[in-house]
Amino acid sequence: MKHSLQLRLSQHLTLTPQLQQSIRLLQLSTLELQQELEQTLRENPLLERIEPGGDRIPPMPEYGPAQPQESAPSADAPARSEAETEAEADSGESDWGIDPFSRSGGSPHEEGNYPQLACPGPTLREHLHSQLGLTVLPERDKRIVALLIDTLDERGYLTQDLDELAAMLPAELEVAPDDLCVALRQLQNLEPRGIGARDLSECLALQLEALPESTPYRREALEVVRHHLQLLAGREFPKLKKLFHCDDDALRAIQRLITGLNPRPAADFSNQETRYVMPDVAVKKVKGLWVAALNSEAIPRLRINRLYAEILQRNRSSRSSQLAGQLQEAKWLIKNVQQRFDTILRVSQAIVDRQRRFFEHGEVAMRPLVLREIAEALDLHESTISRVTTQKFMLTPRGIFELKYFFGSHVGTDTGGACSATAIRALIRKLVAAEDTKKPLSDSQIAEILGQQGIVVARRTVAKYRESLNVLPTHLRKTL
Repeated sequence: MKHSLQLRLSQHLTLTPQLQQSIRLLQLSTLELQQELEQTLRENPLLERIEPGGDRIPPMPEYGPAQPQESAPSADAPARSEAETEAEADSGESDWGIDPFSRSGGSPHEEGNYPQLACPGPTLREHLHSQLGLTVLPERDKRIVALLIDTLDERGYLTQDLDELAAMLPAELEVAPDDLCVALRQLQNLEPRGIGARDLSECLALQLEALPESTPYRREALEVVRHHLQLLAGREFPKLKKLFHCDDDALRAIQRLITGLNPRPAADFSNQETRYVMPDVAVKKVKGLWVAALNSEAIPRLRINRLYAEILQRNRSSRSSQLAGQLQEAKWLIKNVQQRFDTILRVSQAIVDRQRRFFEHGEVAMRPLVLREIAEALDLHESTISRVTTQKFMLTPRGIFELKYFFGSHVGTDTGGACSATAIRALIRKLVAAEDTKKPLSDSQIAEILGQQGIVVARRTVAKYRESLNVLPTHLRKTL
């Protein structure tokens, strides 16, 4: 076998560390980006954040003036050589963010300017135990009630059978099912009323029992929740009127009394953490045109630490190689953060240009839009647009929306055009809101009304959109 050397040219994608970082930063939400930057600031002494109201430091002359930035690279962009990467890193991204936006107010660390944090309220368990401690029950009974408190679920219900619970307890405690029944009654007398119920019917009955006996229709409401709750849930109003020998007004009052109760008595003690959203861009009308602008509060203000950079400039020995690497990483990060927000702004403005009717007239005017359309307009890859529009939010006069919200499929019209799924959902919601609740519209009737407006949509499609809006089916929307 003869060996030979051949020269062959081929193209392949190589993700440089800078490109990998750019892609990763692009897909992070604003809050995730802040967390990423905080970790980097702790690990890299060459990078620092400019606090609001901080002293301005002039840019270091050895890095040159700031250069125009390109849009963020997409995942399939051609790889750049190491020489190009080094040249870009040395071309003036030292203090991007020093003064692109003006901010008022002093540093958050100044005296008297600390953030106001809400004090978390007591948990359901703490709330019940505090009430239990004020009762005059014997100590043994208190321990049994405390045991039941620890078995409540997130709704405040007791889902475990008392006989099974008694069998699980150690025999030396000598806790019988009857003891648990007595303890359960004590638990159900605590606030909020309805706590310790074993099902929805008992939960509502406990709340009705706590009302004064003089409450109108209290007795009938108790009868309904104990024995006829399914009839009420199924809107079987004729059967209920026959059972209670009452007219529409009386049944309406019974229904109003029951629906005013709380089916989840522990809801006010939920420990779910509030998820805050910081918009990346804001949209407003300027001289008749809708314009997107970056939210200055969402943009981190970063720069190279001048002290460490000057030390590194004076000392070029091999021992400073680690600082040199951190300087390069800091410059890359500053550049990639800027590219991230530049790309978000470009994509946001492209969306605004295509959805102007939404900002003027609302959801019913939303037009169909796909990622490919924005990608072709901005000469970016669809994967880049997907990353930009995920967990990035836009503040508009109509509310805060994720950028993904403005994209959607389309349904054909009889004129050969297209209508977005968002607009169809808005029309369905509008039709349901205006319907006669005594004779609510069926899915077929909604499809027929949409067809009269030129939107060709099947009954199954209407049902799918209705369910996505959490709109009940026809028989459950019927009222007296």
